[in-house]
Amino acid sequence: MVGTVASCSATSSHSADIRAAFSVNSALRGSSRVRSTLMHTPRAGPSQDPTSGHDVGAETDGHGWGTGAPMDVAQLVGDLAAEHAALDAIVEVLAPAQWSLPTPSPGWDVADQIGHLAYFDRTAVVAIEEPERFAELRDALFSAALGDPAAADELTLGAARAMTPAELLEHWRQGRAELLAAAGGLRDDARVVWYGPSMSARSFLTARLMETWAHGQDVVDAVGAHRPPTDRLVHVAQMGVITRGWSYLNRGEEPPAQEVRVELTTPGGEQRSWGPEGAPDVVRGPLVDFCLVVTQRRRVADTALVVTGDAAAGWMARAQAFAGPPTDGPAPPNG
Repeated sequence: MVGTVASCSATSSHSADIRAAFSVNSALRGSSRVRSTLMHTPRAGPSQDPTSGHDVGAETDGHGWGTGAPMDVAQLVGDLAAEHAALDAIVEVLAPAQWSLPTPSPGWDVADQIGHLAYFDRTAVVAIEEPERFAELRDALFSAALGDPAAADELTLGAARAMTPAELLEHWRQGRAELLAAAGGLRDDARVVWYGPSMSARSFLTARLMETWAHGQDVVDAVGAHRPPTDRLVHVAQMGVITRGWSYLNRGEEPPAQEVRVELTTPGGEQRSWGPEGAPDVVRGPLVDFCLVVTQRRRVADTALVVTGDAAAGWMARAQAFAGPPTDGPAPPNG
């Protein structure tokens, strides 16, 4: 199916739903960013909201974006479970020494990537089931991060760093199973507290999926594994599209008025599109490559994306589908 979204800009009259999903939970480049990310999120206003005006699932479904059929929680839970399993298949066969390999996130090894996911999967369960206790955990993390970035790492990763690889893998498996069980009980119209304003259940789960995939990419790169792309990446692409405006605002720049068309080919060969047909500025190519760029795992030049027009090129140079201070993604080779 071909999906469309009316505009690639992150401005709309709808209420902002998922700013908090891009805070601690999506500190996608690693521990050095946690402190500044936390500083941004609690007081985030519209100009600081990566997805201002968008509920990720409000007018889409998980496999046919733009059809008008709402995406439901059950679909998202299924896709999140599948994303967990894809990463699990990679790490379960690693030798103990490979868990200590450095990843693209500064200061983090493979075990830290899994420990990070485990911590926030378990915290997400508390957010769903015990919002008052979650508020205590949130405040403790804010306090730690604002005082000393190393303290935030100790709070979120300390327990995981004391585990063997086998123990950590089981810890992650248990936590994510609890998350899927808790999420399965959410209504489609439910809201979940998080590290900022509450967010819709659909947005909450979409952000968890993006984080699992993006941190998983860091693991894949570190160990030299192969993880076949799937159509689940449409969720990540949607995040990338609706954060176009944020990518400029976060740098203190005005988002261009020029619309950008996005045309992506899924691994299954289907076409997904956002933005007006006939727009002179276009980003076209594989779905996975777009997702790698908007999560800053690859530079545009290292992908098969074809970028036409100054507005499209400017966006891809700035694309950042997560909160925190502006970053530029991977450095050029030898640069």
